[in-house]
Amino acid sequence: MITNGSSHARKPDASHASGLFSEWQRLQRKLAETGEVSADGDNLTIADVVAVALNGTKAHLTSEERTLEQVEESVGYLAQELGAGHTIYGVNTGFGGSADTRTQDFERLQSAAIQHLNVGILLQSDKGNYHGRNELLRSHALPTPVIKAAMLIRCNSLMRGHSGVRVSVIESIMNLLANNMTPVVPLRGSISASGDLSTLSYIAGAIEGNPDIFIKHESKIIPANEALEIASISPVRLQAKEGLGITNGTAPSCAMASLVMDQANQLALLVQLLTAMGTEALNGTSHNYHPFISTTRPHPGQAEVASNILAFLADSKISPPFSSETLSQIKRRLGLAQDRYSLRTAPQWIGPQLEDLLLATKQVTTELNSTTDNPLIDAASGEIHHGGNFQAMVVTSAMEKTLTALQNLGRLIFAQCSEVINNMTNKGLAPNLSADDPSQSFTCKGFDVNMAAYMAELSYLARPISASVQIAEMGNQSVNSMALVAGRYAMEAVEVVALMCATYIYVLCQALDLRVIQLQFREMVRFWLPTQLKYGVFSFRDGDFGGDTEKMEESISRVAGRLGDFLLQRWDELSHLDLKDRCDKVARESVGHLLEDDEFPEKDTAIDPLFLREYRFEMSEFLQKHCTEQREVFRDAGRAGEFIGGGSRVVYEFVRKELGIPLNRGVEDHPPLLLRANGHVVGNGAEADPRSKILGTMASDIYEALRKGVLHDRIMKYGEEAGIWK
Repeated sequence: MITNGSSHARKPDASHASGLFSEWQRLQRKLAETGEVSADGDNLTIADVVAVALNGTKAHLTSEERTLEQVEESVGYLAQELGAGHTIYGVNTGFGGSADTRTQDFERLQSAAIQHLNVGILLQSDKGNYHGRNELLRSHALPTPVIKAAMLIRCNSLMRGHSGVRVSVIESIMNLLANNMTPVVPLRGSISASGDLSTLSYIAGAIEGNPDIFIKHESKIIPANEALEIASISPVRLQAKEGLGITNGTAPSCAMASLVMDQANQLALLVQLLTAMGTEALNGTSHNYHPFISTTRPHPGQAEVASNILAFLADSKISPPFSSETLSQIKRRLGLAQDRYSLRTAPQWIGPQLEDLLLATKQVTTELNSTTDNPLIDAASGEIHHGGNFQAMVVTSAMEKTLTALQNLGRLIFAQCSEVINNMTNKGLAPNLSADDPSQSFTCKGFDVNMAAYMAELSYLARPISASVQIAEMGNQSVNSMALVAGRYAMEAVEVVALMCATYIYVLCQALDLRVIQLQFREMVRFWLPTQLKYGVFSFRDGDFGGDTEKMEESISRVAGRLGDFLLQRWDELSHLDLKDRCDKVARESVGHLLEDDEFPEKDTAIDPLFLREYRFEMSEFLQKHCTEQREVFRDAGRAGEFIGGGSRVVYEFVRKELGIPLNRGVEDHPPLLLRANGHVVGNGAEADPRSKILGTMASDIYEALRKGVLHDRIMKYGEEAGIWK
């Protein structure tokens, strides 16, 4: 249950956020000094994979005696069947479309399996030879974390005891992992039909000690035979079915999918938080997320998103929780009667993505603890089953749902970001969120263009690879999942959405500071406007009230209220003008409004033109004074954290305080101009001037912190303390 002001919204029991929090808690435990991951075939999680692949957590095979016995029983039963002369695919037959051949040289057959699969293309630089490197070529090797994850996942699957692979062979793979030795594996070549055959064959080749298979170890890349010697691991001579048992699985696809799901789920929650920040930046209303709306259309994802956004807006002074007062304000609001789609329909837009991500996460987690091999050995019942558990379509399904979800999440923040930067839609903020005169500063304009580039690339990526499968291997692999490719593209989408989130975070922090400046300015104008009128406009009308001071004060208050509405509406509409021009124009236009007011002047009162000129001048000075004062308050340090919701504050203060990224004051903060003005700009190190960085570097700092999970940690801890994830 989440409480936000006077409203209550019940989230579904199996919510996306609660699952994400559980995974985060498990990861934190694994990252503790005593945390290790045990491969027992049944209990591996995405958090475990992330801990091993990205955070250096140690992994080992289970020591549970019955599990180890089952593995060896499968080896024994396989030998029994071969001794009986039974035909077993890939053990005494050829492979795939060549399965009509027969052999009794079981070990040699497994060597043939690995030989014909070690066919991927790698660059010399991928193997550690950087001489004559072509700088145009990117690496043709899968990222090291993916291979680490694949090694762990494959061992976990083999420990289920259905593959006929000896425990000692599985231990050889785990020992490489324990010694931080990772095979160099080609990026391309797998169609994920009979598993990721070629990809996994490089792991098999590594434990064979193949001198032309290479292994990353510390800062070096060395041949596998040398690596085994360093680690005191004996080269493996693969026995019956062991080559097939290692390669005939979905571990690389599942590894990529696990890392994708970890990142995608984090981004899905972050987009909800950024929507809360966007609501405040756009001076929107929390009423968009009222629980009644979701009760009338009870999709669990929609209800969760609305509830989460409301929780992130708790304590907001800009978009406060709904109450009779805020509802009354909504009924009297000027301009658009409701927020635009990017805010108002956010629960309806994000909700289905959460539901897809929940299913995708479940699919991948199930795959982590599955036997993805063929044939399968059931030693307990004395049967060998020929089937298709290596077909990785379930991973493709998960990745394509995730890819579509990422595209939709990116599309939402693209729309929000565009509206925040554009002064035609951002409710009175300067064009491009410039803190000084907009004729000379264009702070976020480049970010606006970048977001369009990111969005176009993301849209291009969001196409199903499953619709492009080709028949392979003598026509035998007539349908194939392309799961590893689907995972690779989903990971690219993760990268692009993360770039968009990092950019939007910078934009939002700038916008929130400017919004608070605007709101403080509006408050000051309304507070001081009656005094300005009393000693200006009304000073010559004392006689109209017959000495009745109370009556005059009431009249001033009413006129000031109406004039304030007009002044501030025009102030927002003229945000594209430089400060002096903006003040002059608003003051000049307010003359006509004042003259038309029913309470001023009396119809038979003549107005001195000199007085009107003085009024315009004084009103312009009045507006300029209060705007400048508020700008100066925020000039060196943003203070939006005092006004925004608790969730927004986590991100804002992370950017402003932990990363040290300041409010951009305009073109004066361009490093070469700072250098000219100050004679120096302090560079790197503890004494670095936070304004000495270009805008792109600041966004880059946010991006790296986001991808490392640092910001996610802050969000998880905040939600835990606030009770949001219950």
